[in-house]
Amino acid sequence: MMILFIICLIASTVGAVAGFGGGVIIKPVMDALGLLPVSTISFLSGCTVFSMSVSSLIKNRNDGVKLDIKKSTPLAMGAILGGIIGKAMFQYVRNHFENENVLGFVQAIFLVGITIGVFIYVLKKNSMKSYHIDSTLLCIVIGTVLGIISSFLGIGGGTSNVAMLFFFFSMNAKEAAKNSIYIIMFSQIASIIIAVVNNTVPHFELVQLIAMASGGVGGALIGAIISKKLNNELIEKLLRVMLAIVICINFYNVVKFGTHIF
Repeated sequence: MMILFIICLIASTVGAVAGFGGGVIIKPVMDALGLLPVSTISFLSGCTVFSMSVSSLIKNRNDGVKLDIKKSTPLAMGAILGGIIGKAMFQYVRNHFENENVLGFVQAIFLVGITIGVFIYVLKKNSMKSYHIDSTLLCIVIGTVLGIISSFLGIGGGTSNVAMLFFFFSMNAKEAAKNSIYIIMFSQIASIIIAVVNNTVPHFELVQLIAMASGGVGGALIGAIISKKLNNELIEKLLRVMLAIVICINFYNVVKFGTHIF
């Protein structure tokens, strides 16, 4: 159980600082280590990210960084819808193939593609035009896409969130981080509720959930302290480094799961 706690603590600390929730690290690392079945990792990762997001928002509520409720709330509402759709997609793949390796392979492929895309954007974003979207409808649509990614992959969707907030809303790194975590909170609670209501929660030991959720809360609290000491430039550098690491881990997972399928 200690290894689960340590993974979630480190991932959530970095995720709280950079705004990607930690799931984008937790999910591929645990898949790579083969600590639990793929579907169990996805569910517990989502629970961990939810606990981290709630803790982070409470801890950082008076940190002076703007939480743009007018834009982030429609994004969060869209994320709830996306969370429902993403969970349905997850269950379809899980039930249709009845092979955890196929599920892991599909998730790893999507993670590689999405993470590479976000990495390229983050590297080039200063030379690219960004926008200031105010339309509530467009915010809901964007939030829905983010929620689908978050729920289907079980990662919180943070890297995609941050990139979208950079591009569509011209937020700086700290603003994107805080608003991303706000959106993640809603998408993950929707995903968890749907799993409970539909009785599709995979088997796990309560001590595993406690260990991971505790790591998520601890990471949120540590990340809040670290975030106050970093400027936007350093947070963006941290984001780029972690994206590069996650890409490598996901490539490994594609090969790992692929060798069990083909």
